[in-house]
Amino acid sequence: MHDDGYVGAVEWAVAGRALPGQRVSGDRSVVLDTGGGSVLFAVLDGLGHGPAAADAADRAVQVLSENRAEPLDVLMVMCHRAMADTRGAAVSLALFDAGDRLQWLGVGNVDCRVIGAGPGKPVVRATALLTGGIVGYLLPSNLQTQTVPVRPGDLLVMATDGIVGEMVERIDLRAPTVEISRAVLAGHAKDTDDALVLTARRRGAVPDPGAAAV
Repeated sequence: MHDDGYVGAVEWAVAGRALPGQRVSGDRSVVLDTGGGSVLFAVLDGLGHGPAAADAADRAVQVLSENRAEPLDVLMVMCHRAMADTRGAAVSLALFDAGDRLQWLGVGNVDCRVIGAGPGKPVVRATALLTGGIVGYLLPSNLQTQTVPVRPGDLLVMATDGIVGEMVERIDLRAPTVEISRAVLAGHAKDTDDALVLTARRRGAVPDPGAAAV
């Protein structure tokens, strides 16, 4: 599964595939225009794999699509309620606002990072602090949305736990997001799980990776 596009000034792409031998993946992504130059991204990993995992993730996709303007913590609670009779899922939400900020919130193990150009190679500028739990089964009571700054050309990477290994130094920040997502999937998807990666960035000049970070 591959998908890509633009929402206003934000370029994004998704690459994913089901566990080898399965017809359906339990990993899902959501890209939603929330108005005013803001874009909501979500990556969901239904517990396990197969149709039951896909059902759990699809419940959350519907909730997010119908309530995209709500704050991230409210959306997480709404997803939790919608998945109450399913296996549940790991869920990470990220919101590019109209300025140079990114808000994110994660429950479970969907990894979220902001990657930027460093001296000679890409570097991780920020990593989401994920809260333990399973959305739909056990939701933490202390959901706290984090806000981090982003620069033009910085790359948001959201990946399920089917993506393994250290990918940061191999990412070509000058490449389109569709090429980055496909390369990450091809090089880092494990054979024992569904896998999905979403990349996004606000359009702008990508800094020269050979220059010293400011």
